[in-house]
Amino acid sequence: MADVKKIATREAYGNALAEFGESYPELVVLDADLATATKTGVFKKKYPERHIDCGIAEANMMGIAAGLSLTGKIPVASTFAMFAAGRAFEQVRNSIGYPHLNVKIGATHAGITVGEDGASHQCNEDIALMRTIPGMIILNPSDAVEARACVKAALDHQGPVYMRFGRAAVPVINEEEDYRFEIGKGQILREGKDVTIVATGMLVNSALEAAAKLEAEGVDAEVINICTIKPLDRELIAASAEKTGKVVTAEEHSIIGGLGGAVCEALAESCPVPVCRIGIEDVFGESGSAEALVAKYGLDGEGVYRKVKKFVS
Repeated sequence: MADVKKIATREAYGNALAEFGESYPELVVLDADLATATKTGVFKKKYPERHIDCGIAEANMMGIAAGLSLTGKIPVASTFAMFAAGRAFEQVRNSIGYPHLNVKIGATHAGITVGEDGASHQCNEDIALMRTIPGMIILNPSDAVEARACVKAALDHQGPVYMRFGRAAVPVINEEEDYRFEIGKGQILREGKDVTIVATGMLVNSALEAAAKLEAEGVDAEVINICTIKPLDRELIAASAEKTGKVVTAEEHSIIGGLGGAVCEALAESCPVPVCRIGIEDVFGESGSAEALVAKYGLDGEGVYRKVKKFVS
């Protein structure tokens, strides 16, 4: 895999903000003393007058973003996922979600791949939290190409959007010329008939690796990339579940309330089938390298392969 191009989705996020700054003159980027880490510093360098460092005051930053949106600006409030969804949840809910304001939240360093920063910074609950806010769009791109597309789609959408980005570099898998992104639509990356793997974020690549291993053993896995967690592409998932009869969800997030929860809710109402949820189980993370943690928690290609194989057999 050494020759595979790898880019962190947070890198693509920062570059996209700077790229779209000219075509979206109302775009204003806010950060909470983390512009270097979140990569909004790229935008700041190009448009210093449109970048606001709010300091280590994430709740206040969300309030400022809400106020800016009422003046016609398109504010993007950015910080680590743990602070955007965790520390500032009340302000996101009451000041942005409740009045349905046109604020975009760029949450970087999500999941266990924050690595050595440990459990206090490894936010494995943010999707679950944001899913409970009425009208909140949730985007979780699988690679740099999709991250750029998410930023563009978020800026074009009228209303609150939560964008989730990772710290670690991940393989680029969406470089096809015909790649198109649409909020609320999933994408079948690999067709199959024996089991459906519904993946999001960095787990999409792991799902593709697992599917290749399964194919060598006679298991034909369908792989679906779900970038939009909310609204979920229920029709696509149900159609695949009806075809294969078994569904696996894969995410760098708690199996409680994230993609796994959303898929189970949808299938329970339309196409009940057995479901296996792969992700962080009912535990906190721990300090370690991103690579070691991904392997330990079974989120790499090998880990997904083993769990799917056990499930289908």
